[in-house]
Amino acid sequence: MKNITIITCFLLLTSNFTNAQWKNRYPMVDGYRHHVYLEGYDLPVLNSGPMDPAPSPLKDQVVFSAKGWLWLMDMESLEATRITSSAGIDSRPNWSPDGKQLVFVRDNSMDTQIVLLNLDSKEETILIDTEALDLDPVFSKDGRLVYYSSAKNGSFDLWQVNLSTNEHSIITESKSLERLPVPTLQGNKIVYLKKYGFSYDSIELWDMEKGTSTPLVEENFASQTAFSLSPDNQTLTYTWPNGDDYELRVLNISIPKSNMLLTKSEGLPLAPKFSSDGQWIYFAEYNKSEVSKLKRISINGGTTEKLPVKKWNWVDPTGKLKITSKVDGKMDAVRMSITDENGHPIIPDSGVVHSEGQHGIVFFYSPGEIEVEAPLGSLTITTVHGFSTTKNIQEVEVQEGTSTTEINLSKIWDASANGWYSGDNHFHLNYGGTNRLDPEDIMLDLKAEGLDIGFPLVANLGNRFLGQDLWGWKNEGTPIISIGQEVRSHFLGHLGLIGTDELYWPWVWGPFYDIYGNDDRLNAEPLRFARKNEGLGGYVHPVAVKDPFAVDGAGSIPITLIADAVLEEVDILELGCLWTDEIGTAALWHEFLNMGIPMGQSAGSDVMNNLYRTMAIGATRVYAKPKGELTTKSYLEALKDGRSFVSNGPQLIFKVDGKEVGDVIQSKNKKAKWTLNVYSPISYETVEVFVNGAAVWTKKSKGGTKESYSGSIEIPQGGWVTARVSGGPSEWPMMDSYPFAESAPIWFKEVGSTNTASKVEAAKKLLKTLNISEERMKQGYGQAPIPNLIAHFSKARQKLLKIIEEQR
Repeated sequence: MKNITIITCFLLLTSNFTNAQWKNRYPMVDGYRHHVYLEGYDLPVLNSGPMDPAPSPLKDQVVFSAKGWLWLMDMESLEATRITSSAGIDSRPNWSPDGKQLVFVRDNSMDTQIVLLNLDSKEETILIDTEALDLDPVFSKDGRLVYYSSAKNGSFDLWQVNLSTNEHSIITESKSLERLPVPTLQGNKIVYLKKYGFSYDSIELWDMEKGTSTPLVEENFASQTAFSLSPDNQTLTYTWPNGDDYELRVLNISIPKSNMLLTKSEGLPLAPKFSSDGQWIYFAEYNKSEVSKLKRISINGGTTEKLPVKKWNWVDPTGKLKITSKVDGKMDAVRMSITDENGHPIIPDSGVVHSEGQHGIVFFYSPGEIEVEAPLGSLTITTVHGFSTTKNIQEVEVQEGTSTTEINLSKIWDASANGWYSGDNHFHLNYGGTNRLDPEDIMLDLKAEGLDIGFPLVANLGNRFLGQDLWGWKNEGTPIISIGQEVRSHFLGHLGLIGTDELYWPWVWGPFYDIYGNDDRLNAEPLRFARKNEGLGGYVHPVAVKDPFAVDGAGSIPITLIADAVLEEVDILELGCLWTDEIGTAALWHEFLNMGIPMGQSAGSDVMNNLYRTMAIGATRVYAKPKGELTTKSYLEALKDGRSFVSNGPQLIFKVDGKEVGDVIQSKNKKAKWTLNVYSPISYETVEVFVNGAAVWTKKSKGGTKESYSGSIEIPQGGWVTARVSGGPSEWPMMDSYPFAESAPIWFKEVGSTNTASKVEAAKKLLKTLNISEERMKQGYGQAPIPNLIAHFSKARQKLLKIIEEQR
């Protein structure tokens, strides 16, 4: 997940939007710098309940996706019969006008294809299967064409295929993302969804004869938008964002300003579809157990009608399996993935389900006992408990009735028993996904991942400030949960504020915002705010390249990070994050340490937990050793004092002359002995000891679950020493691209001491990047006056120049 390509001046000017580029699992689409959003918002989802409902054009039936397959439900009996049984995830069905065929999307966890299903013969035909993403198939009104969206030309465009000749032709060719074609009766116009990645999304009406597009409605980040056109072609029903929630609205496509609220319903109404007579709108909605439910509402509004599935007809015989999980002999929560003989995911009837992008594994959490239903045959169950256990793979046979099995995991190291506690300081509870989560909903996630503390950060999604109703919510039990804040000047750099009792305003400002774009405000202001409010503030996902000091690397550093760090405004730096490079971030952090700035470590997964496609909370985390019992305050103090290590899998305990991280070595000896104990659920390749940023000891290692290393180092005149393990393949329980863990520093003589040569060299490197950052800043603000920012950079430059000049 560490790839970044800086290809335009705009990308060079944007700091964190560029730096946080995600390495895609699915084929890349032009125009989306954050592919995690495209994969999270635009691709189909998996749930145990009904999703993507499509009423039959002829019969009283509705087809929908559930459990990864398509099901056909009779509306009188409410019995749903499975009509596909592939290894892939089948979703988003649409009917042919004669009611004899369906087109739908099949997802193999790395790409999508479009499939045609004959309902009488059950014969499947792969209609579209390019090397790019293919989505949104829908029949033309006469049934001769299938419209779809595809990125086979780079960007997502609208296409059509003639079913008689198999001739494909492109409809739209702009560099935005065009999806969800909905044809009109006459066939000369198409309603579709248009997205720009980080600009305004809109539902538009495309005139195929004129080649022009007319916006019907637009919003900043319409993440889960879907829509349907009434049979008379007059009314569009659509899901639309409103703050943290979505609404189901209707409008007259001839009079777009006519839009009217149909229902907010009980949660997030998704995937609306008109009935063939135009009197009902079917949609799906997640309940409190995070299971999608089928509903419908009259075109005139009123009470929402629930349509529960009374019987699931799997066609093939099934059985139930009750799974008990134990860790060190005690029933405990675990992360779990189950697949059948075909490799198809098997999921429980309730609870959040995720698909993680590093390995393409569908997973969920068990509190210690869980039951699933599956076709008879062999199941493969993969289980882990955070980073404390290696993955357990178990084959189980599902038989008729109810079977049972027990999974036993053993910890390779018990962190909390040794005074160490792990936390994820940066993730998002709700961020444009299909669920509406409460903080209580992630208690199971944290327990199963072996996390002791979590900081869900409220943040903006475009022009909406999400999660304000959660502010102040806390759980001081086990695990600790406390709401934090991500402050986003996209241009200057994103900040994470944790442990504060008040929100900082504004949340957003700077170039590339329509409002507050010329605000001459320092990132140092919210950082100072955090300190004043007894919290910690620092930069999140700061560096996405392995060498930020390379010729093309400085453009990946958040614009004001160097100035803020040099002036000691930054409490913590997020060394571990899924969307950045740990080695590159650590290289920058080393130079701050060389300056004598005792900047604390932080780590956060930055996952959006109400998305289906997301990694686990704690996939990157920090371990801290507080003084006394674990509380929010003691944890923050441990981070600030450097009693910590960051990790995406390996766990390490580093000591020098018996001193732990955060301590000071005051020995008068010329050498010091060190020890490093590594407890890792995955293998790793390299072990290193750094003194003032230089690797003074390196060893290649196969990295077993419990390894010990030792040696000695020359004690310098001042500075610090850390230990690191890194490299190797990625496998569960980790979800990052390569293993990494690094300790906080142990200082020589005193905290903040320096080695003269290292300090001067650090000042030279930082001065060079500071100058590049300032030039980027001036270009971004253009003619707008920014005296505060210029003065801030000048102050940092003078400090660096003084260090350099004093040693000449």
